[in-house]
This record gives sequence, C-alpha cells and structure tokens, in this order.
Amino acid sequence: MKATLRQAAGSLLVVGLGAEELTGLERAWLRLVRPAGVILFRRNIADAAQTRVLLNEATDLCASKSFRCVDLEGGMVDRLRDALAPMPSAQAVARAARCGDQDAGSPTLSQRARKDGAPRGNALARQQGELIARGVKAFGFNTTLAPVLDLAQPESNDVMGTRSAAATAEGVVEYAREFLAGLAPHGVAGCGKHFPGLGAGALDSHLETPLIRRTSRELSQSDLAPYRALRNELPMVMVSHAAYPETPGGNCPASASFYWISTVLRKRIGYQGIIFSDDLEMGGILKFMPIEEAAIAAVRAGMDLLEICHSPEPILRAWEALIAEGERSAAFSRLLMARAARMARARARLFAGGASRPLTAAQFEALRGRILRFGEIVAKAQPHAEEQPA
Repeated sequence: MKATLRQAAGSLLVVGLGAEELTGLERAWLRLVRPAGVILFRRNIADAAQTRVLLNEATDLCASKSFRCVDLEGGMVDRLRDALAPMPSAQAVARAARCGDQDAGSPTLSQRARKDGAPRGNALARQQGELIARGVKAFGFNTTLAPVLDLAQPESNDVMGTRSAAATAEGVVEYAREFLAGLAPHGVAGCGKHFPGLGAGALDSHLETPLIRRTSRELSQSDLAPYRALRNELPMVMVSHAAYPETPGGNCPASASFYWISTVLRKRIGYQGIIFSDDLEMGGILKFMPIEEAAIAAVRAGMDLLEICHSPEPILRAWEALIAEGERSAAFSRLLMARAARMARARARLFAGGASRPLTAAQFEALRGRILRFGEIVAKAQPHAEEQPA
C-alpha cells in the first residue's frame, strides 16, 4: 500500500522516549507519527525484561520492521553498563589488540586465534563487536550506533576521550572492520560516525557547532579515508553537526549540507547505505537553524533518517514541517515519498529476522561473565600497550 505524505514524513524519524515506561502522551504521538523506530538511553533501561516490553510497545506504534537503536560503543558511551556489564572503550580494545600479548580468553568461532586460544591482534575488536551484538540483542535492540570512525587527534581529546580507536585512518579502519565483522553474523546493524569527521574538532556538538578548519584535501587524506575503506561494510553512517569552513561546505553543518551528504558521501565516496543524522536537538544544529528548517534542509541534502532523541515537541515540530513542505512543494513531496519507500525496503532487508528471543537467566549471566572476562583481558593489556593511539 502506498504511504501517505504524513506516513512518509514520520517514517524518516527515529525518536527518543522519556522514561522506562510509555506514557499516554507518548502512545498518542507515536500512533500519530508512526516513526521509523526508537532510540533508548540509560534513562529508559532498567533491565532486559523491562527494556523488551518498552521496545515492543513502542515499535508496535512505529513503522514496520522498526529500528531499535542504542548507543553502545564501549567506555564512556555504554547504555547497558549498569544493566549488563561495562564494555571497554574502542581505544582500549585497539591498544590491547596492538599489544598482541593478551592472556588466554574464550575465543569465538569468528576469531583468528593463537595456538593457546587467546584472541590475537584485532580479533579483539571482532570479539568486542560480537559481545556488543549479543548484549544489545539480549535487550531487544537491533541497531548499535557504533563504531566511531573519528580520528583520535589532540584537538578533540577533551571532547572525544577514548571513543576514537586510533589516531590514524589505518588504525581506525583496522579496528572498525573487525568490529563490524563481529556485529554482522548476529543481525545487528552498526553505524559509522561522525561523518565527515570530528577528530580536529575542539567543541562539543551537543552544545556548539564545531568549526573544523581543515581543507578538502586534508580531510580526504585523513578523516574521510575510513568511510571510503568501509563504504561496503557500513549499514549506516551518522552525519555530524560540525562545519568545515575551508571546504565548499562552508559554515553549514554537515548534517544539513548537500555538499557533504550528496556530493561527498554519496557521489565521491560511493556510499549506498543509510545516512542518519546526529540528534537534531543538539546545539550544533539548533544554534544554526530552527529544527523545522534543519529537518527540511537535511532531507533536501540527502539525509535518510532524522534522529530526535529527547522531547516530543521538537519531534512533532519536525514532522509537521516535513508535511507542510511536502504540501507546499510537489518536488519535496516526491522526495519524501521516494525516501520513505527506500527506507521501508532498507528496514525490511536489515531486520528480516524480526526481534530476537530473550535469553534465559543462565544465558544472560553467561553473557555478563564473558563481557567481564573480556574487560579483564583488555585492561590487563593496557600497561604494555602504546601510550598514544596509533
């Protein structure tokens, strides 16, 4: 059945919820908007059973084959830390992998292993991807917004911390390729972020628009290299709210820039997967334009999905703005309908297997134990690892 304009607009939104249970108001606007899916945060997660109930009830009111997203990178961004077990950061795992002298662990079938059974090299990154996939599935999610592909540069150290795996594109690609290979067999979609790259950004895009003064040539040789290398392995790419004034993108945040989304990511890099915005409630975009303008500009620029993480008011304002623009402009209406149809096909392909089955109590504890042992292996390797990410 062909979608209406209202349905098409809603199906380009991935939305946040307020707490651990749906409110009557949330049920009403979810039923009205029918978004592409939801994203949960620590405020929404108490335990696996409660999270599954919340996801099931919310996505019953969303478009079919909905996104069930969570941020689980490891380290400082780990929404399951309290409800499952802490996951080491990408940087710690990459450092441990370079050390190459881990204690024996429990190797997976997907790992390259030493003769003593311990994970070797970046098989640790693959094991991390597998454990994260198992963890998010245990709670009912189907998408983790990881890995981070930003380079670990001095300018962004205070903002990014240990989220970046390495300082070089080669190091980032080595880590991310294995991480994604760990996710894939479990039917969990990953998302590379934050295109075109926040490695040289000194400001937090949650609050301000980072102005990254690198030229197109400099960005192409460094920050964009992971996206070129992994373009056929990334189900999704998240676009940042940073601006790059020394490039043709000018001062416009990348999330609303035709140059960055359509010209560079789609055409020059050749990426064919799903393009996903960072949260449109962040200061990095809202200090540049209102959310209504941001939603329309992002879709015109080539964005597939718009993430709005916190409040119902901006969700409804963005949805209504897309509808109003579609009613005003026949060209924009056609764009919305085509984008919605493409995303429906993408969701059906990515999530054909449906929601995962819950783990038994014994299986859940076994998974918790594996993650804790993995953390110990990574932590033990740190004193022998290099001082700076490679």
